[in-house]
Amino acid sequence: MNPTPAATPAAHTAPTPPPPAHAAPAAPAADPLILYGQHFSSRLLLGTARYPSPALLEQAVAAAQPAMLTAALRRQSAANAEASRSFWTLLQNMQTPLLPNTAGCHSVQEAISTAEMARELYGTDWIKLEIIGDDYTLQPDTLNLVGAADQLLRRGFKVLPYSTEDLVLCLRLVDVGCQAVMPWAAPIGTGKGPLNPLALRTLRERVQVPLLVDAGLGLPSHACQVMEWGYDGVLLNTAVALALDPVRMAQAFAAAVRAGRDAFLAGTMTPQDSAQPSTPVLGTPFWHQP
Repeated sequence: MNPTPAATPAAHTAPTPPPPAHAAPAAPAADPLILYGQHFSSRLLLGTARYPSPALLEQAVAAAQPAMLTAALRRQSAANAEASRSFWTLLQNMQTPLLPNTAGCHSVQEAISTAEMARELYGTDWIKLEIIGDDYTLQPDTLNLVGAADQLLRRGFKVLPYSTEDLVLCLRLVDVGCQAVMPWAAPIGTGKGPLNPLALRTLRERVQVPLLVDAGLGLPSHACQVMEWGYDGVLLNTAVALALDPVRMAQAFAAAVRAGRDAFLAGTMTPQDSAQPSTPVLGTPFWHQP
């Protein structure tokens, strides 16, 4: 006769452990750049000129993962046809949204004609509006910029106007319908960084549309600084293209833009005029207390 097997004890369910006293913070909410209702995951825009080679341009774009790439139609048209086709193929292969620009234009009609050609060639309504008023400083033509933006907006373009840091000019661009403005930090290609911090910070306080600093940034710290002020993005070209290592510099600028944005969202401390102790005075001898 087989012995009766012993009864299996009931399974013991361990009690649910209490939640930790300090749970890990939730992941931050998505913080996209929004331009004309379109969302972009990056706040860095990158130019495509002056790179040592197409391969380095492609690697820099892959490293930075920019929201958009800028390309000057007039400068491509001036090149030989085969080079223009190769460049256009390269841009398509990178699968990054394209922002054609009107670089090199000196009049309203020239800028409008270039924008129309860019729309036909690249198949996009996006346009970075540039009208040069002075060939020496490459300063934007502030007298004609608003009128040109108005006409392009009426033609269905999504206009990102390149301007100076002039408050009234930027407000007028918003008045005619621009949903973003791109003031310079310094003249194009100088790499000097923000030359007029007061004006740029005033712009950020007064202009209620996205602002992207375009031109004049030379160091990742420059990009981080304007992002800390609350700017919505930056556009770079020369600072990356002419670096000794464009790919690493593209990575550095992308990280700086993210760091500056995080600092702005976190809220920086208020500067003080005098030293403030960072340690408590409890237990400190009274003769050492203020």
